[in-house]
Amino acid sequence: QLQASGGGLVQAGGSLRLSCAASGRTFSSYAMGWFRQAPGKEREFVAAISWSGGSTYYADSVKGRFTISRDNAKNTVYLQMNSLKPEDTAVYYCAAAAVDAPIVAVTTAPRYWGQGTLVTVSS
Repeated sequence: QLQASGGGLVQAGGSLRLSCAASGRTFSSYAMGWFRQAPGKEREFVAAISWSGGSTYYADSVKGRFTISRDNAKNTVYLQMNSLKPEDTAVYYCAAAAVDAPIVAVTTAPRYWGQGTLVTVSS
């Protein structure tokens, strides 16, 4: 199970940190990622991190502003979001690839999804 939290309302230019806590699995064996879905739009990839944390990958729209990280001891993956823009407003979902799958797997075909957490950025 994946439990996302940390969403909220923030002004443009502000920051938020999302967390996704995993339970019931060997967390360190899973590449993890974040996706988002804005109103009226399809869900899109945001960021991914390998099982070890050694590799990360970002959508161009968030590169340089968002940072994904993980703490395997706490079974948690984070998304630090800085310099937020109104267009970042969306429901954010954490996701996991199949066990031992490479980072690319979570960007294209996540196996597990958490519930979403709403991020609203006001202008």
